[in-house]
Amino acid sequence: MTETSSTGATESRRGAARERGADEETGTRGGPGTAEAGVGSAAAAKRVDRWFARRPAVALAALLPIGAVTPLFPVEVGVATFALGTLVVGMAHGAVDHLVPLRGAPDVSLRRSIVVVSLVYAVLGGAVVAAFFAAPVAAFVGFIALTWLHWGQGDVATLAIAGVDHLPSSAERWLALAVRGGLPMGVPLLAHPEEYRLVAEWIVGLFLVDAGAAATAVDPLFTPAVRVGVGVGMAAATLASVALGYRRVRDGRDPGGWHRDVGELAVLWAWFLLAAPVFAIGVYFALWHALRHVGRLVLVDPEAAGAASAGDAVGALARFGRDAAPLTLGGFLVVAAVGVSVPAGVAAPGDLLAVSLVAIAAMTLPHVVVVAWLDRRQGVWRPGAGA
Repeated sequence: MTETSSTGATESRRGAARERGADEETGTRGGPGTAEAGVGSAAAAKRVDRWFARRPAVALAALLPIGAVTPLFPVEVGVATFALGTLVVGMAHGAVDHLVPLRGAPDVSLRRSIVVVSLVYAVLGGAVVAAFFAAPVAAFVGFIALTWLHWGQGDVATLAIAGVDHLPSSAERWLALAVRGGLPMGVPLLAHPEEYRLVAEWIVGLFLVDAGAAATAVDPLFTPAVRVGVGVGMAAATLASVALGYRRVRDGRDPGGWHRDVGELAVLWAWFLLAAPVFAIGVYFALWHALRHVGRLVLVDPEAAGAASAGDAVGALARFGRDAAPLTLGGFLVVAAVGVSVPAGVAAPGDLLAVSLVAIAAMTLPHVVVVAWLDRRQGVWRPGAGA
């Protein structure tokens, strides 16, 4: 009897240990850095970082020679690249927002997750479209500012979740946001103002009966003073961010990450200085920003994170693709709805790009709200605080 009890107790302890090990592998235990905080296991995070952030960054660096010759091509080449990137991954990266609250917090039901996010999208997306009809130039500027915020937000979250913790304070992370979000939005204005202006005219022109009025309307955005101010500001912010990190390296206080940060910043500066703006944004959107966000969503889905932990990239992507498919199609319906509603109509590739960007603007604002909620759950802007 004693031997049987002892054996049973031993097996019970072994079973408990196995359960704890399984919990640690899948990230289901409570506390910062776990599934409750919206992050998968360390193994999954490492693989996701490699698949969705490191390798795409290397790929973008390898594409620099191609990007350097794109200013010689017609802008339609950039439009086609943007359309392809949006079709392949860009539209899908935000199409799982309705499941983010469900997977990011233990007390949110599927119904509540879908209903709340749907309302956020309907109200805020509708407000953005209304803003373009009411004040297209102001709405365009707002879209640029919002994208600046969101793309920086996404990069900082990627660094934080990957454990690149050389940004130990909230202020330094906000500075990194300003730099990383500003490079795609600000550097093309400095390096290629003509094509940047053309896109602005296309967007604003959708909402003006007199198409020629668009050129006059966007004039204040493209003065030399604005371009120089943006360029100087971006250079100063980049140097400040790099210098703060280097000071930790010099003092032996950086646990890792500064060299990666500097390398990525160098690639982004070179990419947006050299490549034509529409082409550059199209490639960046699909290859950099969208993929990083997809990786982040893989980590908050237990099944996809489990596949990532096992090294199954195809399985993790298949799970994400299944969840994203319905609302990806919905996103293209939003593009179609904007296209049939604009006063100027859609008659050229530039008009199609402009319509797509307005529709993306309408989806970006609610998407930013959902991502900001996830940031808060994961403690992205409160280093060391956790969920």
